[in-house]
Amino acid sequence: MKAGFLDKLIGRLDRLDPDHLQAHILRLAREKGLLETIFHALQEGIVLLDGRGRMLYANRAAGRLLGFDIEHNEGDPLARFLRGVDWNLVLRLDEGEWSRVVSREIEIHYPEHRFLAFYVVPLTLQEPAERGAVVILRDVTRDRQSQAENVESERLRAIMLLAAGVAHEIGNPLNSLSIHLQLLRREMDDTPQATSLRELVDVCRREVERLDRIVAQFLQAVRPVPPQLESAQIAEIVRETVEFLRHEIADRNVTVEMDDGAALPSVRVDRHQMRQAFFNIVKNAIEAMPGGGRLSISFSETDRFVVVTFRDTGKGIRSEDLSRVFEPYYTTKARGSGLGLMIVHRIIRDHGGEIEIHSEPERGTAVLISLPREDRLIRLLESGTATRSGEYSREG
Repeated sequence: MKAGFLDKLIGRLDRLDPDHLQAHILRLAREKGLLETIFHALQEGIVLLDGRGRMLYANRAAGRLLGFDIEHNEGDPLARFLRGVDWNLVLRLDEGEWSRVVSREIEIHYPEHRFLAFYVVPLTLQEPAERGAVVILRDVTRDRQSQAENVESERLRAIMLLAAGVAHEIGNPLNSLSIHLQLLRREMDDTPQATSLRELVDVCRREVERLDRIVAQFLQAVRPVPPQLESAQIAEIVRETVEFLRHEIADRNVTVEMDDGAALPSVRVDRHQMRQAFFNIVKNAIEAMPGGGRLSISFSETDRFVVVTFRDTGKGIRSEDLSRVFEPYYTTKARGSGLGLMIVHRIIRDHGGEIEIHSEPERGTAVLISLPREDRLIRLLESGTATRSGEYSREG
């Protein structure tokens, strides 16, 4: 609508015949409808206030953000829905309150938990003495979450680098122990009476080798390197992990029941990283059953994923702890590092997978790992056709 059109129309009303008047009114109605459509299509919330802070008009975004319906709440004070601001001071253009509101962010809990940024624009409604304002609101919840994720990512990176350094330093004395145990074993080979000692030394060597493998896998897991993907059967990797832990499983009197899983679709994974993830899950499960129990490992598939479920009969996880299991250094174990599930979460995420944990105190825990099916990935690639530029475009 051109500036001044309405004023000109009003000034010429007495000179317009009915046909021209009707044409101008229809034009106004069309433009009003267009402006209202644009007004309600905006993602930002807009609320028009009178001089006493009462809502005269608002778009749908404002109602959605603050939880009101302008048809039912017209004339209600905005302070009812947006608390924490002295609207009387703002509408009187109080300098102190105005400067505080200009850059204001506020947290609300109804109708949803959000963070809103808003600012106020003063305006004249009808007469110069009659003041009002427009409040413009923007949902910055996602921005806040993105900032928090960036901070968390940097913190995890620092923790992983520190953990990698510690693991590397542990590897040095392990190598020294291995060498000296080998020398000790050679000396005992020349002493026939040292049969029992040789057996003890052999046990120590095997345990040192096992610790060395664990450290090597831990370093591979925490170093920020992309996974080296290859086609694999997930059940095979799980069986390798269980076999690696068979001595500890037997010592803790835990029975492992595992499905065959041979008919599952293949997945593309980094075998070393995935073995480390399964190692941590199985290790947590058997440690949750200090008096013995049963670990059931089952496999299933969906249209998108191959799913591995680890279910133990241990003591379970309290609800207040369940929400924090992926936090670094958070652990309920007396001697736990608090890094195990954090590493698992990172590995599964880097493979494009998902992890779920369901648990109840004294009723055990179930960990579900979902990894993308390889045949699903192939189908997605084949549904596009290559262009000259090397890009893919979908066929109709």
